[in-house]
Amino acid sequence: MKSNEVVPVLISILIIIAVALLQKQSKLIAALISTTPIRIALAMWIVYASVNGNKREITQFNQSVAISLIPTFLFALAAWVAARNGLKIGWILLSGYGTWAIGAGVVYFFRQVLGIG
Repeated sequence: MKSNEVVPVLISILIIIAVALLQKQSKLIAALISTTPIRIALAMWIVYASVNGNKREITQFNQSVAISLIPTFLFALAAWVAARNGLKIGWILLSGYGTWAIGAGVVYFFRQVLGIG
């Protein structure tokens, strides 16, 4: 196994442990740590390497990443509303992922079908 395969796993484990430990002291810090853009950075690194740093392709990828954050934000918003309404974790996650799926479908539609974004 190569280090570029192991490092993301180790970082993910460290993030989970940090959130578990810090959530008792500060929900805000735990939330900030849980939303670190580690996957985005790793994906950028992989795409950059695969396109040999081609400016147009890496710019296009980063634009897609930015647009794809909209469904992720909607996930967080739906999960927050569900939690605020006293739903249990299964319904909170279902609300979040359901909203994310709809948002991702809309983003895909606008990008692929209409050529917007």
